[in-house]
Amino acid sequence: MTNLRSVLFATLFALAPCHLLTPQQHPPATGGVQRTLQFENEEVAVWKSVVPPNTPLTMHTHQHPRVIIALVGGAMRIVNEDGTSESHAWDTGKAYWLAASEGVKRHADQNTGTQPVEVMVVELKKAR
Repeated sequence: MTNLRSVLFATLFALAPCHLLTPQQHPPATGGVQRTLQFENEEVAVWKSVVPPNTPLTMHTHQHPRVIIALVGGAMRIVNEDGTSESHAWDTGKAYWLAASEGVKRHADQNTGTQPVEVMVVELKKAR
């Protein structure tokens, strides 16, 4: 019984740091887009996204307006489900407004540059 307690204690001790990590502390995933929730309440959701070069996001929509803050800027191409597309250059350190009307069409974003693009996204849940 003492040996079993020792094993359980050692296992819990080894796993404890995993439970104490916040989303911001998790090591980044490799090979794809990383999206890490930073903060959320009934008013806003804030997440950090890292988009590797030539890695398109899946088709999606947005129900709320957003502010995009480019931590590391780059060139992004937005491809709409109907086949139309547009390109955006996001400059490092600048913020961009995306109205709710821009997000309701199904689209996929793709980093067309050679370096990862990193952005903070602030979704305004109650704004129209």
